[in-house]
Amino acid sequence: MSSKRPAGPQDPPPSSPPSTDTSSSDNDSSSDFEATLQEKRGAQGGPGPRPVPKRPRREPSKDGSSSEENVLYQAVMDGRVAIEVAVDEWLQGYKRDREPAFLELVNFIVRSCGCRGTVTLAMLREQQNTEIIQRLTETFSEDSSDYPLSLSTGPWRRFRASFGAVVTAVALRSRHAILYDGFLLGGLTALLTSLADTQVRAFRHTATLAAMKLMTALVEVALGLSQRRDNTRRLYEAERGKSPPRRAPGKLEALQETLQELQEQQEEIEAVMNAIFKGVFVHRYRDVVPDVRALCMEELGTWMCSFPASFLTDGHLKYLGWTLHDKQGEVRLRCVRALQGLYARRDTAAHMELFTGRFKARLVSMVQDKDPVVAVEVVKLLTVMLDTVAEALTEADCHRVYPAVFCSRRPLATAAGLFLYRSLLSPRHEGDTEPSPGSGDNRTFFRLLLTFFIESELHQHAAYLVDSLWDCAGTQLRDWDTAGGLLLEEAPEEVPPPALSDQQEKALVEILAASAKRAAGEGPPVGRGPPRKAPPKGRRAVTEQRSRLSLCLAPILPRLLAKFSADEEKVTPLLEVLSCFELSVYCTARLERPLEQALAQLQELVQKHTGPEVLGAASRALGALCDPRLPLRGRGELVRSRLGDLLGERCHRLLRLPSLDEEELYSATATLKRLSVLFNAHDLTPWQLFEPCTLLLRRAADTGEVPPQLLVPAITCAHFHILWELSRLANTDVPQEQLLSLKDKTTSFCALCQSCLSNGDAGVREQAFVVLSDLLLVLGPSGTRGAGAALAPLRLVPDVELRSQLAAVLLDHVFSPGDRDGDEPDAAEAHMEDLHRRRMLLAGFCKLIIYNVLEPSAASDVLKYYDKFHAEYGDIIKETLACIRRMDGQEWARVVLLSLQQVMTELLMEHGPGVRGVPAFGGLRDLGRRLSLFFGPRPQPNRQVLLRLHRDGIAFALQEGPEGGSGGDPGGAPLYLPFLEVLSEFSPRLLPPYRALLLNHLQQSCQQLGMTPPERSPWPPLAAYHRSLQPPEPPQKRRRTEETWQGPSPPLSPALTSTVLRVPPGPPWELRVPGPSSVFPSLSVMEEEEEEEEEEEERGGGSSEEAPPQLDQVRDLFDSTVLGIED
Repeated sequence: MSSKRPAGPQDPPPSSPPSTDTSSSDNDSSSDFEATLQEKRGAQGGPGPRPVPKRPRREPSKDGSSSEENVLYQAVMDGRVAIEVAVDEWLQGYKRDREPAFLELVNFIVRSCGCRGTVTLAMLREQQNTEIIQRLTETFSEDSSDYPLSLSTGPWRRFRASFGAVVTAVALRSRHAILYDGFLLGGLTALLTSLADTQVRAFRHTATLAAMKLMTALVEVALGLSQRRDNTRRLYEAERGKSPPRRAPGKLEALQETLQELQEQQEEIEAVMNAIFKGVFVHRYRDVVPDVRALCMEELGTWMCSFPASFLTDGHLKYLGWTLHDKQGEVRLRCVRALQGLYARRDTAAHMELFTGRFKARLVSMVQDKDPVVAVEVVKLLTVMLDTVAEALTEADCHRVYPAVFCSRRPLATAAGLFLYRSLLSPRHEGDTEPSPGSGDNRTFFRLLLTFFIESELHQHAAYLVDSLWDCAGTQLRDWDTAGGLLLEEAPEEVPPPALSDQQEKALVEILAASAKRAAGEGPPVGRGPPRKAPPKGRRAVTEQRSRLSLCLAPILPRLLAKFSADEEKVTPLLEVLSCFELSVYCTARLERPLEQALAQLQELVQKHTGPEVLGAASRALGALCDPRLPLRGRGELVRSRLGDLLGERCHRLLRLPSLDEEELYSATATLKRLSVLFNAHDLTPWQLFEPCTLLLRRAADTGEVPPQLLVPAITCAHFHILWELSRLANTDVPQEQLLSLKDKTTSFCALCQSCLSNGDAGVREQAFVVLSDLLLVLGPSGTRGAGAALAPLRLVPDVELRSQLAAVLLDHVFSPGDRDGDEPDAAEAHMEDLHRRRMLLAGFCKLIIYNVLEPSAASDVLKYYDKFHAEYGDIIKETLACIRRMDGQEWARVVLLSLQQVMTELLMEHGPGVRGVPAFGGLRDLGRRLSLFFGPRPQPNRQVLLRLHRDGIAFALQEGPEGGSGGDPGGAPLYLPFLEVLSEFSPRLLPPYRALLLNHLQQSCQQLGMTPPERSPWPPLAAYHRSLQPPEPPQKRRRTEETWQGPSPPLSPALTSTVLRVPPGPPWELRVPGPSSVFPSLSVMEEEEEEEEEEEERGGGSSEEAPPQLDQVRDLFDSTVLGIED
């Protein structure tokens, strides 16, 4: 589509103003309206104002202009005077002399457009609207494209609101007399219609806002007139229905005259409303400015809600339906909010059956809208429709909304949770016998929730489901008595429901654990925003909920643990529930027996299971019961001692055996796994597990006969033993003997872990890598300074061999191409777990660099894979480089250059001098291009660093090969010369003075080596690098008119009332594009605005992830007229 080009501050005025053809389809211009109004008033007879011409014409004043200060504009700008007071003063002046007052209102609108021009009385009398606007356009000589309504700062947002309030107040406060004088309303409507049709965005935007606010006020006036007319008609009918003796002729005649007057006023207001709608709204609802389209949709919704008798029609509703396909999220948002107001009322929703049937599919698809705010409002709209037009939403429509409860955006998930509750889980859907929420028995609610959760096939996301339902169904979710009764099958005898299946029990346990964590104050799940700190009132509520949770579940938790003790998937969430208790309740509520039963179940679970998840949950639960602040902590410590004695004695006995059979090997492995998990939360150093574990590791290093499944938990146990001993060391006055003993243990253990880095099992190598990274970090330079100065004798310094071994593990386990897809490429969950494991290894190595355990140059082993593995580890590598840069900018640049040099050397060793022809060299250039982005768009802060990088890079590229001379190149070029092509990727970041310095340095370097000058060099890398250092050419300004129009003179503006050309009619499946002969190239649809729209669309401003059918976008709802709506 194309349209007239708007005349801006830099554009000359059109050669002739756009003409208005009354015989065209757009015959709703202001002149037609005023002519009709003039004929009506002339037919009425009697005294009245003179007929209103195209523009009100008056006798010229003395100076022909208005020099008074614009009180309305000052009131809006200053904000010191109330809008109503300023409008009342203006109305008083209008009653005295309406011409200067109306001129002040006109100049107020012009000034609000950002135009410094002024309309004089002479212009108002002698010129048409189009001539006045053309004159103002010529004086619109602003340097910036901004205007008041386009600014988004606080003062200008208040200006926008005040501007609309002035227009509204003018109409409302003159509703009793002045509004019907045939001068104010007609003149203002004609002015706004003409301004809204101009090509200047500031005029068009401001006039559209004023027209929409005026229309809203007129709707309120028309509604009041309609109510007064109905009341008067009832009085008239009541008076006429009286018998002749009781009838008052004078009163009846007065009522009839009042009714006639109200009818005339109603018709006049409706005529003006119709003129504004057809002259402004019909064209501006598809304006190229998104804000104009948005305010049109917002005001249309207001009209429909305020005066449904006139506006709640299919002819008006279709505009809301069409604009649901708008490509700007703000416009779609205004449409959805307007529909919310309509569907919220049953009387208006009942008249929208055709609209609902036509656009329901679009509304349901907008649940997946790219704009999260729009998606949230759409779900709220569908929730409102459940209450008023529930029969319109089918089961299939609801099932398209349900998955949103599991999305990562919490506002959308919460809105979808309310929709799920109202449509599926609400008690009102289950008959009169269903108990109300909070009554203590919500068995039906839980059964419906379990059915939905199982059918959704997202069984590992119970926390997200609970979080989505927490705001609307929190009372039911906190009914832990009912949930526990369902799990224990303790249903009431009079209503015996069927027992839960195994899958339902597992789902209910997960939901119970998630609700307990939520009630205990745990924040939203991962991905739904950062945890929020509860206010004091919220903390009191959390304490009360935890106490209630403890009182409900503490008595039955031992029975639940006993029932599901053999199922790891069920018992793990139940153990996590124990950590959410207010454990002091065991003492205050005299629950010693349930506490003893729970501890007995914990001990049995630790002895029965070997899985890390269930053991970890049991260890954390036991740690909570051993808290020194608990009165009954002694009972938990007793169970911990029993477990330590049992497992420690078994570990010592089994590891001392010279050889293990199959049964002993299984027992030893299970024992070490249990101890390694318990060691994480409990101090087990009194059981002296370090010595047998290190003996096992030494045997593996010497003989290699120890099974890998024993080595991994043994490394973990020895590691935690050292960490617990370090935690018991005081900051000062540490005995020297204790330090020496701990240093010997640490040194010997690190040596054993270093030997495990070359073990044949991948799990052993990774565990040794993680343990060494942690110990080097704790006992490195950062951990032994300041508060840890007492640990200075224990400082560990990695040698060269250890550094190379750590880098080798990274290469094998993190940057190995074979491991990127994992062993099971079809299993997404396995791939994500493998990626998480590899990211943990890389993060451990990068922390050693950040905390100065390893030199910054070690980062080159990571940085050279930045381009190849950017999707997997890009964030970790960027953060590492940022930390190095903050410590030392010069060292950071050397690391960047060193990583490129290492890759270049590897390529030369693999491919020889012809490295430029291999694809891997293109990857090296891509790496250089990506690393150059770290220097930012502003070269000033990095000028010295960049200069140093280029100089060192030139020296590296021009050095002699390892064999001397050209390194085997028959052309005589240096072996590393192709590196200059990589270095040229950093040239655009240089300032012009430094380009000249580097050019001089390059020429001197070539001259010293006896090489041809760079500008005449036969070697492409040297010539390319020389060209990259040349000063950039200044950008040339583009003249659009010269590029698009080649004719002898610019064409005239097309005679249209809209700035957008209509698409010619055609088949609904094919949109015809006007050819070159039918388009005015130099005036093609406000080019600057279209480019801004395209840039926003490229940044992700699409309408919806799921595009509706094309036929729905281009066909009219009721008359099948082809529209020019872009989706």
